[in-house]
Amino acid sequence: MESFHTRFSAWTPFSNKSLNRQLFQERVALISHWFDLWTNKQRREFLFTIFLRCTKSQLRFVQDCFSQRMQVAKVDFSTVLPRFISLYIFSFLNPKDLCAAAQVSWSWKFLTEQDCLWRPKCIKFGWFLPYTPTDNEYGAWKHHYIACVSNLDWLTPRESTAVYGTLNEPKVGDEELQERQREKCLRKLIWEKIGLRKKELFKARPPWVSGTCCSRLLKSKCQPRLSQTVRDRVGLHEALEKQLVLASLEALPKRSNVSGSHSYPSLSKKNWRGVFKNYDCSSNAFQLHCILISSRIPAYEMVVDSVKVDVISVVYEHCGITLEGLLSLIEKALDGRKAQSMGIFSDGDSREINLLQGYKIGIKNLLRPEVRDFWEKLGSYVATEEEGGHVDLFVPLAASEAGVEVLSQLSQLTGTLFTAPTGIATGSYQHILSDWLGQQWEKAPPSIYFIESKLQTWSSLMDFLEDTLKSVRRQFSPFSKELKKNISGRVIGQLMFDMMSTINILNSQEIAQALADGLMELSKENSEGNDVEDNSKDTKSSLRKNDLNFEVLVKLERKLQMDSAEKRTRVVRELLLSERKYVQMLEIVRDVYVTPMKAALSSNRAILSAANIQIIFSDILRILSLNRQFLDNLRDRLQEWGPAHCVGEIFLKFGSQLNTYTNFFNNYPVVLKTIEKCREMIPAFRAFLKRHDKTIITKMLSLPELLLYPSRRFEEYIHLLYALRLHTPAEHIDREDLTTAIDQIKQYKGYIDQVKQNINQKDQLSDIQRTIWGCPTLSEVNRYLIRVQDVAQLHCSDEEIIFSLRRYEHIHDLSLFLFNDALLVSSRGTSHTPFERTSKTTYRFIASVALHRLLVGDIPDSKYTKNAFILQGPKHGWICATEAEEDKFLWLSVLQNAIKSSVEK
Repeated sequence: MESFHTRFSAWTPFSNKSLNRQLFQERVALISHWFDLWTNKQRREFLFTIFLRCTKSQLRFVQDCFSQRMQVAKVDFSTVLPRFISLYIFSFLNPKDLCAAAQVSWSWKFLTEQDCLWRPKCIKFGWFLPYTPTDNEYGAWKHHYIACVSNLDWLTPRESTAVYGTLNEPKVGDEELQERQREKCLRKLIWEKIGLRKKELFKARPPWVSGTCCSRLLKSKCQPRLSQTVRDRVGLHEALEKQLVLASLEALPKRSNVSGSHSYPSLSKKNWRGVFKNYDCSSNAFQLHCILISSRIPAYEMVVDSVKVDVISVVYEHCGITLEGLLSLIEKALDGRKAQSMGIFSDGDSREINLLQGYKIGIKNLLRPEVRDFWEKLGSYVATEEEGGHVDLFVPLAASEAGVEVLSQLSQLTGTLFTAPTGIATGSYQHILSDWLGQQWEKAPPSIYFIESKLQTWSSLMDFLEDTLKSVRRQFSPFSKELKKNISGRVIGQLMFDMMSTINILNSQEIAQALADGLMELSKENSEGNDVEDNSKDTKSSLRKNDLNFEVLVKLERKLQMDSAEKRTRVVRELLLSERKYVQMLEIVRDVYVTPMKAALSSNRAILSAANIQIIFSDILRILSLNRQFLDNLRDRLQEWGPAHCVGEIFLKFGSQLNTYTNFFNNYPVVLKTIEKCREMIPAFRAFLKRHDKTIITKMLSLPELLLYPSRRFEEYIHLLYALRLHTPAEHIDREDLTTAIDQIKQYKGYIDQVKQNINQKDQLSDIQRTIWGCPTLSEVNRYLIRVQDVAQLHCSDEEIIFSLRRYEHIHDLSLFLFNDALLVSSRGTSHTPFERTSKTTYRFIASVALHRLLVGDIPDSKYTKNAFILQGPKHGWICATEAEEDKFLWLSVLQNAIKSSVEK
């Protein structure tokens, strides 16, 4: 009741303190309510009136409140903290940030130019002051750092070659003339002796047998084997021809060891007799087998687990190891012993072996000094060919002419027999289970090193593992690149300064020079790969000069080690087997999915409607009909197969009907979307897929995975056609048709890749649209993403000043998405998750500008700004700057090319 009576009263009870306090709080609440309802102008007038009525002590109280609050928010830490703590904080900044901090204030400029901050940064690069600074001089090390950076100089590979010369010095005229005469004599002697022995060897040559086994590992009972007598005769024939070549080589004078190359191997008469004997695996001379396994191999742990107990396995990292380091691992594993055989299980294709990062060994770079030295030392760890030693490369080099040249060159360099699979097997890493080039042993090379059952289990999983690895590498590529950029310099510097004191580094000019050279090498990214490409022509010319009989030796080796007709039969048989397997996978789709659904539809218990069944399965059924016809043609041709028969015309007929595949690939995205939509909307279809997907009948595959087989089949076609043409003589009537078929299938494979690329581009646009908040629709015809560039948005307070004196303020972080027809500008922010290191980048749409209406201007570098440029649209403009000069150059060049292409269109 008291509050009710005093609510709107002007009376103030001074005697009753509790009532006075209550009345005061009520009036303060009333005035606060009025204050909230007033405008800004009314509030200012009220405050002005109140302050006029305040005494000096009350005004001083207000001033102290505001000064105390401002001190916490905007105080300069360098004026509060001790100087050594401020210097410690500034020591974490890089040189660029230190220069930017020097522009904040005079006190910051004094602190950031202290020698204790710049001296370690100069010493890290090996830059020392040429004089001793005076006591009152500061900033000397900073000026020295800027002078050294601005005067950095380096030589390109061609300039360094002109200054310092090359490792491959030209031969003297007399030596080159002797080399030519020797090779001419060698060529003449080989062909004369082969001509004399042809008639005798023709009698010992076995008759044509078509029922040879495709692979000793598969041990198929449906394919007859050669009898032991015939195999002995074939081995005797090959041994005779090898003895002939080696004897002719031994009859010539030995070549001097010029430029690090080995002389040709020679055999004594005792060793000639040993050529006729088959190698006995029970011999106690060499029983050591070694296998090198690269970490690049998918699921290499399973491969290591498949190695036999008595085989030495060496697992090496594909990245971060050199050829010398790999040799040291091999030497440590062998422990001074010599291996009977050595296998290299690495990544690669039919033309080169991906041994290490940056070392894809092919015919172009095989004679480089460090590569050549590696193979020569590796050959010294293995027994010679006469003693039964061999090096097995688990890469299908024998499936192409370039790969056979690599094997021949390696055998010639090392004096050791190099073997590789012929690649007559389809599927991922299935080539290791096929026949091997020059195989003369009772066991195939995979069975020497591995347990066959485990190795076959690993190879059957490679299709899924490779798809997974491609996706993971594509997602992690930008993160790993940024991580490498941030960590590499810190790790090297930390390692050097942990191992040596600062005094030793200051007093050692050799260490300083080594650090400078290391930094120069780090700045040349991918220089090694460029050197390979630049010197490919020089390598090729050196091959022609130094090895004039190279082509003759390759042809001779190919003629000695393989029977082209027999190999051709095996390729055709593998083509038939793989086509039968492919048709069986398509029949699984028909029998497991299509037939029950149509039966349910006919019995009025439909799982899917007729329209959905037509959309999903109509194209795949047409493909099944086409490939069944193709399989019947291959089967009929193989039943009456002979060396003169052809399969190229069958492929040409098949290639003329590829419009069926075209319809399937065009509708493939619609098919997958229809399956997903029906799975979500129709419970009966979801239950049907759950019963039939990933069962034994479907080979543990789902329906979308089965529909993926047609796109992969064309890669197998190209691989088999290449192998077939390799073993087809040049004068054979089928060679021209095979060449035409290869071009036709490769052209269609390019069409499939283009369709896949278009689908990926659409998915990429949809992902970008989901990522950027407020982004307009990006899905348009023929639009694709070119490049994404992160920049800093700058603001100039006074644009009337000349460019060299303008100062810019960093106000926002932007991300520029460059498409082929437009530029999308978005702001970039980073948010962190509590208790985690990971951060999330968010994007917000700002504007989009058509490329033909975009103007690009360059801002010259000054002491206030670096790497800046201007983007001017019809309504908005942005002043941007990149982190590095290379990013600016690359971004402007790509942007200007896109603008030029857009204007031309």
